[in-house]
Amino acid sequence: MSSSSNTRNPLGEQNFLMRKPNWENLDRFIPNRAALDLDYAHYMVRGGRKGIENPEAASTPYQTLLTETFNMNRGRIFTFKNKPPTPVEAIPRRLLSPPLHKAKSTKPSRRVPQGPEKTMDAPGVVDNFYSNLLDWSSSNILAIALGNSVYLWNPSDHSIVKLVTIDDEDGPVTSISWALDGQHIAVGLDNSWVQLWDSVSVRLIRTLRGGHHGRVGSLAWNKRILTTGGMDGRIINNDVRVRSHIVGTYKGHEAEICGLKWSPSGQHLASGGNDNVLFIWDRSTASSNSPRQWLQRLEDHTAAVKALAWCPFQENLLASGGGELDRCIKIWNTQTGSCLSSVDTGSQVCGLLWNNYERELLSCHGFSKNELILWKYPSMVRMAELTGHTSRVLFMTQSPDGCTVATAAADETVRTWNVFGIPGVSKPARKENPLPFAHLYTIR
Repeated sequence: MSSSSNTRNPLGEQNFLMRKPNWENLDRFIPNRAALDLDYAHYMVRGGRKGIENPEAASTPYQTLLTETFNMNRGRIFTFKNKPPTPVEAIPRRLLSPPLHKAKSTKPSRRVPQGPEKTMDAPGVVDNFYSNLLDWSSSNILAIALGNSVYLWNPSDHSIVKLVTIDDEDGPVTSISWALDGQHIAVGLDNSWVQLWDSVSVRLIRTLRGGHHGRVGSLAWNKRILTTGGMDGRIINNDVRVRSHIVGTYKGHEAEICGLKWSPSGQHLASGGNDNVLFIWDRSTASSNSPRQWLQRLEDHTAAVKALAWCPFQENLLASGGGELDRCIKIWNTQTGSCLSSVDTGSQVCGLLWNNYERELLSCHGFSKNELILWKYPSMVRMAELTGHTSRVLFMTQSPDGCTVATAAADETVRTWNVFGIPGVSKPARKENPLPFAHLYTIR
């Protein structure tokens, strides 16, 4: 029958030559395997289409064109057999990448000894917050006043010399301060006098009288000018070279002068008083007729201001400390009068010293901690707390090399502390020609 020729025999061989391909389905993927005509596909792969006699010959001109265009000498465009040549960089990578900076070496943290380096007896030291009885000379001699006497200690050979003993009616000694030459020392007395002594020859040079009407508790040198502060609230500039030694006064305080400090430039004077006021004076305004002599009048403290320290590395920066009811350290911009920072220390501030080699500030304290505290500036974070004294630490001074600190307390001891360490590179000290007594022969 005619219909039998169109019926597929599942087991018989089909006549592929008589079948016309369905070109519409050749480009489609049919996931049903049973519907695939695998025999026909095999026939076409083996050369069922004879339209192209030599396919490789037809592709040769195209390959030749590719080779000439891309300058390739190989027959294949892509290959995985050989490593491709290293491309030539138009701009070197080292020029595009930022340079790698070497990491800065972290400065090793400095170890601060927690205890004193040396402890010495100081019997008879006066327990008086308003006195200043300890000072270290530029020639490395430590002076301390014990009652009516002044003693000199040489750290080099540990020798001790008694400089003077004041009569009972004139004493006790209420203040001492070395001149910049390291040879002469001023001694303030309870009877309002100030004596000038030569420490080498151990002799009295002269006595300054008539300036004050009470004890002289504060002294500060500015080259040949000795500034004195008294219980009467007066601040006097004394020229030690001339007979009429009073050459200027500063008026402003209404109570006893507790602290005096000249700035490193010698242009400005800071004074603190028992009236809780801090004044900044200009050297040129002493004894002026102006109703307001001071540059700044700072009233932020709530107790007596004794501790004063000018910053050695930043001009017009001053640290001040208040007494028992205040307990604060304040940092001032003396040019503008603004308080840059204030920290409550928890105890009476008796003294302040800057580190000459690091941004650090050292404070000594009375009631109730009786300790030394090292502060990091400007964060004012506590770096170390040094203990050892058993009573309030009233007086503090610094060695000429800036590394060692000496303290005297009401426990009748003097202690030295290597708190500022040994600097890596010592800064050369400014060379000046102080010689405050070079012209004493002119006194008539």
